[in-house]
Amino acid sequence: MTAAVDITPSGSSDNPTNHGGERDGHHQPPAPIDGGTRAWLHAFLCHMVFFNTWGITNSYGVFQQYYTHTLGVGPSSIAWVGGLQMFLLLGGGVLSGRASDAGYFRHCLFAGAFLQVIGFVLLSFADRYYQVLLSQGVCVGLGHGLLFTPSLSVTSSYFKANRALALGISAAGASTGGMVYPAVVSQLLGNPAVGYGWAMRAVALIVLCTHIPSLVGFRSHLPKRTGRQLIDWQAFREGPFVCFTIGFFLHFWGLYMAFFYLGIYARQTLHVEDTLSLITIINGVGVAGRVVPNMISQRTIGTLNMAILFSVACSACVYCWAAIRSTAGLYAWVVVYGISSGAMQSLMPTLATSQAHEPDKVGTWTGMVLTIVSFATLTGPSIQGALIQGDGGRYLWAEVFSASSIVLGCMFLVASRCYSVGPVFAAKI
Repeated sequence: MTAAVDITPSGSSDNPTNHGGERDGHHQPPAPIDGGTRAWLHAFLCHMVFFNTWGITNSYGVFQQYYTHTLGVGPSSIAWVGGLQMFLLLGGGVLSGRASDAGYFRHCLFAGAFLQVIGFVLLSFADRYYQVLLSQGVCVGLGHGLLFTPSLSVTSSYFKANRALALGISAAGASTGGMVYPAVVSQLLGNPAVGYGWAMRAVALIVLCTHIPSLVGFRSHLPKRTGRQLIDWQAFREGPFVCFTIGFFLHFWGLYMAFFYLGIYARQTLHVEDTLSLITIINGVGVAGRVVPNMISQRTIGTLNMAILFSVACSACVYCWAAIRSTAGLYAWVVVYGISSGAMQSLMPTLATSQAHEPDKVGTWTGMVLTIVSFATLTGPSIQGALIQGDGGRYLWAEVFSASSIVLGCMFLVASRCYSVGPVFAAKI
Protein backbone atom coordinates (compact mmCIF):
# COMPACT_ATOMS: atom_id res chain seq x y z
CA MET A 1 0.00 0.00 0.00
CA THR A 2 1.25 3.45 -0.89
CA ALA A 3 1.76 5.68 2.11
CA ALA A 4 -0.25 8.90 2.22
CA VAL A 5 1.76 12.00 1.47
CA ASP A 6 0.66 15.38 2.90
CA ILE A 7 1.59 18.24 0.59
CA THR A 8 1.31 21.75 2.09
CA PRO A 9 -0.30 24.23 -0.34
CA SER A 10 2.25 26.55 -1.84
CA GLY A 11 0.40 29.64 -0.71
CA SER A 12 0.96 28.69 2.91
CA SER A 13 4.62 27.82 2.72
CA ASP A 14 6.64 28.06 5.92
CA ASN A 15 9.95 28.27 4.10
CA PRO A 16 12.00 30.90 5.95
CA THR A 17 13.74 31.94 2.74
CA ASN A 18 10.51 33.23 1.20
CA HIS A 19 10.98 36.94 1.82
CA GLY A 20 9.35 38.38 -1.27
CA GLY A 21 8.09 41.33 0.77
CA GLU A 22 11.59 42.13 2.02
CA ARG A 23 12.97 42.10 -1.51
CA ASP A 24 10.44 44.82 -2.31
CA GLY A 25 11.66 46.87 0.62
CA HIS A 26 8.88 45.89 2.99
CA HIS A 27 8.64 43.78 6.11
CA GLN A 28 7.55 40.16 5.96
CA PRO A 29 3.73 39.96 6.07
CA PRO A 30 2.39 39.11 9.54
CA ALA A 31 1.51 35.51 10.25
CA PRO A 32 -2.15 34.54 9.73
CA ILE A 33 -4.30 34.91 12.84
CA ASP A 34 -5.98 31.58 11.96
CA GLY A 35 -8.78 31.80 14.51
CA GLY A 36 -10.45 34.00 17.06
CA THR A 37 -13.20 36.57 16.76
CA ARG A 38 -11.40 38.89 14.34
CA ALA A 39 -10.50 36.23 11.79
CA TRP A 40 -13.92 34.55 11.76
CA LEU A 41 -15.63 37.94 11.63
CA HIS A 42 -13.82 38.54 8.35
CA ALA A 43 -15.05 35.17 7.05
CA PHE A 44 -18.60 36.39 7.75
CA LEU A 45 -17.93 39.77 6.13
CA CYS A 46 -16.54 38.03 3.04
CA HIS A 47 -19.72 35.91 3.07
CA MET A 48 -21.67 39.15 2.67
CA VAL A 49 -19.42 40.22 -0.21
CA PHE A 50 -20.13 36.89 -1.94
CA PHE A 51 -23.83 37.50 -1.19
CA ASN A 52 -23.69 40.71 -3.21
CA THR A 53 -21.39 39.51 -6.00
CA TRP A 54 -21.75 35.81 -6.81
CA GLY A 55 -25.22 35.78 -5.23
CA ILE A 56 -26.34 38.32 -7.81
CA THR A 57 -24.65 36.57 -10.74
CA ASN A 58 -26.08 33.19 -9.69
CA SER A 59 -29.52 34.84 -9.78
CA TYR A 60 -29.21 35.83 -13.42
CA GLY A 61 -31.54 33.04 -14.53
CA VAL A 62 -34.49 35.14 -13.30
CA PHE A 63 -33.30 38.10 -15.37
CA GLN A 64 -32.63 35.84 -18.36
CA GLN A 65 -36.26 34.69 -18.35
CA TYR A 66 -37.63 38.21 -17.94
CA TYR A 67 -35.44 39.80 -20.62
CA THR A 68 -36.21 37.01 -23.08
CA HIS A 69 -39.87 38.05 -23.01
CA THR A 70 -39.42 41.83 -22.79
CA LEU A 71 -36.34 42.93 -24.75
CA GLY A 72 -37.04 41.13 -28.01
CA VAL A 73 -33.53 39.66 -28.42
CA GLY A 74 -32.27 36.08 -28.46
CA PRO A 75 -30.99 34.10 -25.45
CA SER A 76 -27.37 34.33 -26.59
CA SER A 77 -27.52 38.15 -26.66
CA ILE A 78 -29.19 38.28 -23.26
CA ALA A 79 -26.54 35.94 -21.85
CA TRP A 80 -23.89 38.53 -22.74
CA VAL A 81 -25.26 40.74 -19.93
CA GLY A 82 -24.76 38.07 -17.28
CA GLY A 83 -21.52 36.91 -18.87
CA LEU A 84 -20.13 40.45 -18.93
CA GLN A 85 -21.08 40.83 -15.28
CA MET A 86 -19.10 37.70 -14.36
CA PHE A 87 -16.23 38.69 -16.66
CA LEU A 88 -15.78 41.98 -14.82
CA LEU A 89 -16.27 40.27 -11.46
CA LEU A 90 -13.31 37.99 -12.12
CA GLY A 91 -11.33 40.06 -14.62
CA GLY A 92 -11.33 43.14 -12.44
CA GLY A 93 -9.25 41.18 -9.96
CA VAL A 94 -5.92 41.87 -11.63
CA LEU A 95 -6.38 45.60 -10.99
CA SER A 96 -8.39 45.56 -7.75
CA GLY A 97 -6.11 42.89 -6.28
CA ARG A 98 -3.07 45.04 -6.94
CA ALA A 99 -4.82 48.14 -5.57
CA SER A 100 -5.68 46.19 -2.43
CA ASP A 101 -2.05 45.07 -2.06
CA ALA A 102 -0.98 48.73 -2.37
CA GLY A 103 -3.14 49.73 0.61
CA TYR A 104 -6.34 50.72 -1.17
CA PHE A 105 -8.48 47.82 0.05
CA ARG A 106 -11.07 50.06 1.73
CA HIS A 107 -11.24 52.29 -1.35
CA CYS A 108 -12.05 49.22 -3.47
CA LEU A 109 -14.84 48.21 -1.08
CA PHE A 110 -16.55 51.59 -1.08
CA ALA A 111 -16.16 52.14 -4.83
CA GLY A 112 -17.47 48.64 -5.59
CA ALA A 113 -20.54 49.03 -3.38
CA PHE A 114 -21.25 52.45 -4.91
CA LEU A 115 -21.10 51.12 -8.48
CA GLN A 116 -23.38 48.20 -7.64
CA VAL A 117 -26.04 50.44 -6.10
CA ILE A 118 -25.84 53.01 -8.90
CA GLY A 119 -25.94 50.22 -11.49
CA PHE A 120 -29.24 48.85 -10.20
CA VAL A 121 -30.72 52.34 -9.88
CA LEU A 122 -29.82 53.00 -13.53
CA LEU A 123 -31.17 49.57 -14.46
CA SER A 124 -34.55 50.56 -13.02
CA PHE A 125 -34.88 53.11 -15.85
CA ALA A 126 -33.60 50.80 -18.63
CA ASP A 127 -36.02 49.58 -21.29
CA ARG A 128 -33.61 48.78 -24.15
CA TYR A 129 -31.00 46.09 -24.52
CA TYR A 130 -27.98 48.40 -24.67
CA GLN A 131 -29.16 50.18 -21.51
CA VAL A 132 -29.44 46.87 -19.66
CA LEU A 133 -26.01 45.84 -20.94
CA LEU A 134 -24.37 49.06 -19.71
CA SER A 135 -26.11 49.31 -16.33
CA GLN A 136 -26.30 45.66 -15.25
CA GLY A 137 -23.46 44.22 -17.28
CA VAL A 138 -20.87 47.00 -17.05
CA CYS A 139 -21.69 49.15 -14.01
CA VAL A 140 -22.77 46.37 -11.65
CA GLY A 141 -20.04 44.11 -13.04
CA LEU A 142 -17.34 46.70 -12.32
CA GLY A 143 -18.65 46.93 -8.77
CA HIS A 144 -18.37 43.16 -8.45
CA GLY A 145 -14.78 43.27 -9.68
CA LEU A 146 -13.72 45.91 -7.16
CA LEU A 147 -15.22 43.91 -4.29
CA PHE A 148 -14.51 40.25 -4.96
CA THR A 149 -10.77 39.65 -5.38
CA PRO A 150 -9.60 42.06 -2.64
CA SER A 151 -12.10 40.57 -0.16
CA LEU A 152 -11.08 37.03 -1.08
CA SER A 153 -7.34 37.66 -0.74
CA VAL A 154 -7.67 39.66 2.50
CA THR A 155 -9.87 37.00 4.09
CA SER A 156 -7.47 34.22 3.07
CA SER A 157 -4.60 36.15 4.70
CA TYR A 158 -6.28 35.75 8.09
CA PHE A 159 -6.13 31.94 7.89
CA LYS A 160 -3.71 29.10 7.27
CA ALA A 161 -4.84 25.77 8.72
CA ASN A 162 -8.51 26.83 8.58
CA ARG A 163 -8.31 28.63 5.24
CA ALA A 164 -10.44 26.19 3.25
CA LEU A 165 -13.20 26.20 5.89
CA ALA A 166 -13.15 30.00 6.18
CA LEU A 167 -13.36 30.49 2.42
CA GLY A 168 -16.09 27.84 2.24
CA ILE A 169 -18.14 29.87 4.73
CA SER A 170 -17.41 32.97 2.67
CA ALA A 171 -18.39 31.29 -0.59
CA ALA A 172 -21.68 30.14 0.93
CA GLY A 173 -22.74 33.77 0.52
CA ALA A 174 -23.18 33.00 -3.18
CA SER A 175 -25.89 30.51 -2.21
CA THR A 176 -27.67 32.75 0.28
CA GLY A 177 -27.63 35.61 -2.21
CA GLY A 178 -28.70 33.19 -4.93
CA MET A 179 -31.80 32.37 -2.87
CA VAL A 180 -32.68 35.89 -1.71
CA TYR A 181 -32.29 37.87 -4.94
CA PRO A 182 -34.30 35.55 -7.25
CA ALA A 183 -37.14 35.42 -4.72
CA VAL A 184 -37.21 39.21 -4.34
CA VAL A 185 -36.97 39.94 -8.07
CA SER A 186 -39.50 37.29 -9.06
CA GLN A 187 -42.07 38.35 -6.48
CA LEU A 188 -41.74 42.05 -7.26
CA LEU A 189 -41.82 41.56 -11.04
CA GLY A 190 -44.96 39.47 -10.62
CA ASN A 191 -46.71 42.26 -8.73
CA PRO A 192 -48.31 44.75 -11.17
CA ALA A 193 -48.37 47.40 -8.45
CA VAL A 194 -44.56 47.29 -8.21
CA GLY A 195 -43.23 46.68 -11.70
CA TYR A 196 -39.72 46.42 -13.08
CA GLY A 197 -38.45 49.87 -12.09
CA TRP A 198 -39.28 49.64 -8.39
CA ALA A 199 -38.13 46.00 -8.31
CA MET A 200 -34.65 47.09 -9.37
CA ARG A 201 -34.67 49.97 -6.88
CA ALA A 202 -35.57 47.48 -4.15
CA VAL A 203 -32.59 45.35 -5.18
CA ALA A 204 -30.37 48.45 -4.98
CA LEU A 205 -31.62 49.08 -1.43
CA ILE A 206 -30.92 45.47 -0.39
CA VAL A 207 -27.41 45.71 -1.83
CA LEU A 208 -26.76 48.94 0.07
CA CYS A 209 -28.07 47.65 3.41
CA THR A 210 -26.29 44.30 3.25
CA HIS A 211 -22.99 46.01 2.42
CA ILE A 212 -23.01 48.07 5.62
CA PRO A 213 -21.34 45.40 7.85
CA SER A 214 -18.50 44.93 5.34
CA LEU A 215 -18.00 48.65 4.79
CA VAL A 216 -17.76 49.18 8.55
CA GLY A 217 -15.78 46.14 9.68
CA PHE A 218 -13.64 44.78 6.80
CA ARG A 219 -9.95 45.58 7.37
CA SER A 220 -6.71 44.32 5.84
CA HIS A 221 -3.97 43.44 8.34
CA LEU A 222 -1.25 43.25 5.69
CA PRO A 223 1.34 46.01 5.10
CA LYS A 224 1.24 48.06 1.90
CA ARG A 225 3.10 46.49 -1.01
CA THR A 226 3.85 48.86 -3.88
CA GLY A 227 6.19 48.95 -6.87
CA ARG A 228 5.31 45.45 -8.02
CA GLN A 229 4.44 44.34 -11.53
CA LEU A 230 0.80 44.03 -12.52
CA ILE A 231 1.55 40.51 -13.77
CA ASP A 232 4.10 38.15 -12.23
CA TRP A 233 5.37 36.32 -15.32
CA GLN A 234 7.26 33.86 -13.13
CA ALA A 235 3.92 32.21 -12.39
CA PHE A 236 3.65 30.94 -15.97
CA ARG A 237 6.85 28.93 -15.50
CA GLU A 238 5.13 26.91 -12.79
CA GLY A 239 3.54 23.74 -14.20
CA PRO A 240 0.99 23.34 -11.38
CA PHE A 241 -0.13 26.96 -11.74
CA VAL A 242 -0.54 26.75 -15.54
CA CYS A 243 -2.46 23.46 -15.44
CA PHE A 244 -4.66 24.64 -12.58
CA THR A 245 -5.48 27.89 -14.38
CA ILE A 246 -6.44 26.08 -17.61
CA GLY A 247 -8.52 23.62 -15.59
CA PHE A 248 -10.25 26.46 -13.75
CA PHE A 249 -11.00 28.15 -17.10
CA LEU A 250 -12.52 25.03 -18.64
CA HIS A 251 -14.68 24.33 -15.59
CA PHE A 252 -16.17 27.80 -15.54
CA TRP A 253 -16.69 27.64 -19.31
CA GLY A 254 -19.33 24.96 -18.77
CA LEU A 255 -20.41 25.31 -15.15
CA TYR A 256 -22.92 28.16 -15.41
CA MET A 257 -25.27 26.85 -18.08
CA ALA A 258 -27.80 25.74 -15.46
CA PHE A 259 -27.67 29.06 -13.62
CA PHE A 260 -28.53 30.93 -16.84
CA TYR A 261 -30.89 28.58 -18.67
CA LEU A 262 -32.51 26.29 -16.08
CA GLY A 263 -35.69 28.37 -15.75
CA ILE A 264 -36.20 28.74 -19.50
CA TYR A 265 -35.44 25.04 -20.05
CA ALA A 266 -37.93 23.95 -17.39
CA ARG A 267 -40.70 26.15 -18.79
CA GLN A 268 -40.15 25.41 -22.49
CA THR A 269 -39.23 21.71 -22.34
CA LEU A 270 -41.09 20.31 -19.32
CA HIS A 271 -43.74 23.07 -18.98
CA VAL A 272 -42.84 23.78 -15.36
CA GLU A 273 -44.59 26.92 -14.10
CA ASP A 274 -42.78 27.35 -10.77
CA THR A 275 -39.28 27.93 -12.11
CA LEU A 276 -38.39 30.12 -9.12
CA SER A 277 -38.30 27.06 -6.87
CA LEU A 278 -35.74 25.41 -9.17
CA ILE A 279 -33.45 28.46 -9.06
CA THR A 280 -33.88 28.67 -5.28
CA ILE A 281 -33.08 24.98 -4.81
CA ILE A 282 -29.98 24.97 -7.03
CA ASN A 283 -28.59 27.87 -5.02
CA GLY A 284 -29.89 26.70 -1.64
CA VAL A 285 -28.34 23.23 -1.69
CA GLY A 286 -25.13 24.92 -2.78
CA VAL A 287 -24.64 26.03 0.84
CA ALA A 288 -23.78 22.44 1.74
CA GLY A 289 -21.66 22.11 -1.39
CA ARG A 290 -19.66 25.22 -0.59
CA VAL A 291 -19.08 24.62 3.14
CA VAL A 292 -18.84 20.86 3.76
CA PRO A 293 -16.23 19.91 1.11
CA ASN A 294 -14.00 22.80 2.21
CA MET A 295 -14.50 21.85 5.85
CA ILE A 296 -13.43 18.24 5.41
CA SER A 297 -10.92 18.53 2.55
CA GLN A 298 -7.95 19.80 4.57
CA ARG A 299 -8.60 17.15 7.23
CA THR A 300 -8.93 14.27 4.76
CA ILE A 301 -7.80 14.07 1.13
CA GLY A 302 -6.85 17.71 0.44
CA THR A 303 -8.54 20.55 -1.44
CA LEU A 304 -7.27 19.69 -4.95
CA ASN A 305 -8.24 16.03 -4.62
CA MET A 306 -11.69 17.08 -3.42
CA ALA A 307 -12.05 19.42 -6.40
CA ILE A 308 -11.18 16.58 -8.80
CA LEU A 309 -13.88 14.35 -7.28
CA PHE A 310 -16.55 17.02 -7.55
CA SER A 311 -15.38 17.84 -11.07
CA VAL A 312 -16.19 14.28 -12.09
CA ALA A 313 -19.59 14.61 -10.39
CA CYS A 314 -20.33 17.91 -12.18
CA SER A 315 -19.51 16.58 -15.63
CA ALA A 316 -21.58 13.43 -15.04
CA CYS A 317 -24.52 15.57 -13.94
CA VAL A 318 -24.44 17.77 -17.03
CA TYR A 319 -24.24 14.74 -19.33
CA CYS A 320 -27.24 13.28 -17.47
CA TRP A 321 -29.21 16.49 -18.01
CA ALA A 322 -29.96 15.32 -21.55
CA ALA A 323 -31.74 12.24 -20.17
CA ILE A 324 -34.26 14.12 -17.98
CA ARG A 325 -37.84 13.53 -19.08
CA SER A 326 -39.94 14.44 -16.02
CA THR A 327 -40.39 17.25 -13.51
CA ALA A 328 -39.47 14.92 -10.64
CA GLY A 329 -36.27 13.95 -12.43
CA LEU A 330 -35.42 17.61 -12.98
CA TYR A 331 -35.86 18.43 -9.29
CA ALA A 332 -33.62 15.50 -8.32
CA TRP A 333 -31.02 16.61 -10.85
CA VAL A 334 -31.10 20.19 -9.54
CA VAL A 335 -30.30 18.98 -6.01
CA VAL A 336 -27.31 16.88 -7.10
CA TYR A 337 -25.94 19.49 -9.50
CA GLY A 338 -26.50 22.30 -7.00
CA ILE A 339 -24.31 20.52 -4.44
CA SER A 340 -21.55 19.50 -6.86
CA SER A 341 -21.40 22.83 -8.72
CA GLY A 342 -21.48 24.69 -5.40
CA ALA A 343 -18.47 22.69 -4.28
CA MET A 344 -16.56 23.62 -7.44
CA GLN A 345 -17.45 27.31 -7.11
CA SER A 346 -16.02 27.23 -3.59
CA LEU A 347 -13.03 24.91 -3.98
CA MET A 348 -11.59 26.56 -7.10
CA PRO A 349 -11.17 30.08 -5.60
CA THR A 350 -9.76 28.46 -2.46
CA LEU A 351 -7.16 26.70 -4.61
CA ALA A 352 -6.47 29.93 -6.50
CA THR A 353 -5.40 31.65 -3.27
CA SER A 354 -2.97 28.78 -2.55
CA GLN A 355 -0.99 28.88 -5.81
CA ALA A 356 1.56 31.57 -4.88
CA HIS A 357 4.84 30.51 -3.28
CA GLU A 358 5.16 33.74 -1.31
CA PRO A 359 2.38 35.10 0.93
CA ASP A 360 2.76 38.66 -0.37
CA LYS A 361 2.06 37.48 -3.94
CA VAL A 362 -1.28 35.86 -3.12
CA GLY A 363 -3.26 38.90 -4.31
CA THR A 364 -1.34 39.18 -7.59
CA TRP A 365 -1.47 35.48 -8.48
CA THR A 366 -5.12 35.17 -7.47
CA GLY A 367 -5.96 38.19 -9.63
CA MET A 368 -4.10 36.66 -12.57
CA VAL A 369 -5.97 33.36 -12.30
CA LEU A 370 -9.35 35.03 -11.97
CA THR A 371 -8.67 37.39 -14.88
CA ILE A 372 -7.89 34.49 -17.20
CA VAL A 373 -10.96 32.58 -15.99
CA SER A 374 -13.13 35.66 -16.54
CA PHE A 375 -12.96 35.07 -20.31
CA ALA A 376 -14.63 31.69 -19.72
CA THR A 377 -17.54 33.27 -17.86
CA LEU A 378 -17.84 35.96 -20.55
CA THR A 379 -18.11 33.57 -23.48
CA GLY A 380 -19.47 30.34 -21.99
CA PRO A 381 -23.15 31.31 -21.48
CA SER A 382 -23.30 33.03 -24.87
CA ILE A 383 -21.83 29.99 -26.64
CA GLN A 384 -24.42 27.83 -24.90
CA GLY A 385 -27.18 30.25 -25.92
CA ALA A 386 -25.99 30.20 -29.53
CA LEU A 387 -25.96 26.38 -29.52
CA ILE A 388 -29.51 26.32 -28.14
CA GLN A 389 -30.70 28.86 -30.69
CA GLY A 390 -28.90 27.11 -33.54
CA ASP A 391 -30.47 23.76 -32.63
CA GLY A 392 -34.01 25.09 -32.77
CA GLY A 393 -34.41 25.57 -29.02
CA ARG A 394 -33.07 22.14 -28.10
CA TYR A 395 -30.45 21.90 -25.37
CA LEU A 396 -28.49 18.76 -26.28
CA TRP A 397 -25.43 20.35 -27.92
CA ALA A 398 -25.20 23.02 -25.24
CA GLU A 399 -25.25 20.27 -22.60
CA VAL A 400 -22.56 18.30 -24.44
CA PHE A 401 -20.39 21.42 -24.76
CA SER A 402 -20.73 22.24 -21.05
CA ALA A 403 -20.11 18.71 -19.80
CA SER A 404 -17.14 18.16 -22.12
CA SER A 405 -15.56 21.44 -20.98
CA ILE A 406 -15.76 20.27 -17.37
CA VAL A 407 -14.25 16.89 -18.29
CA LEU A 408 -11.28 18.60 -19.96
CA GLY A 409 -10.95 20.87 -16.94
CA CYS A 410 -10.81 17.82 -14.69
CA MET A 411 -7.95 16.42 -16.78
CA PHE A 412 -5.94 19.61 -16.26
CA LEU A 413 -6.59 19.49 -12.51
CA VAL A 414 -5.19 15.96 -12.52
CA ALA A 415 -2.17 17.23 -14.50
CA SER A 416 -1.65 19.99 -11.91
CA ARG A 417 -1.73 17.35 -9.19
CA CYS A 418 0.81 15.19 -11.03
CA TYR A 419 3.13 18.20 -11.45
CA SER A 420 2.98 18.77 -7.70
CA VAL A 421 3.25 15.26 -6.24
CA GLY A 422 3.89 12.91 -9.15
CA PRO A 423 1.89 9.74 -9.75
CA VAL A 424 1.28 9.15 -6.02
CA PHE A 425 -2.34 8.06 -5.71
CA ALA A 426 -2.67 8.56 -1.94
CA ALA A 427 -1.05 12.01 -1.79
CA LYS A 428 -3.01 14.60 0.16
CA ILE A 429 -2.96 17.90 -1.72
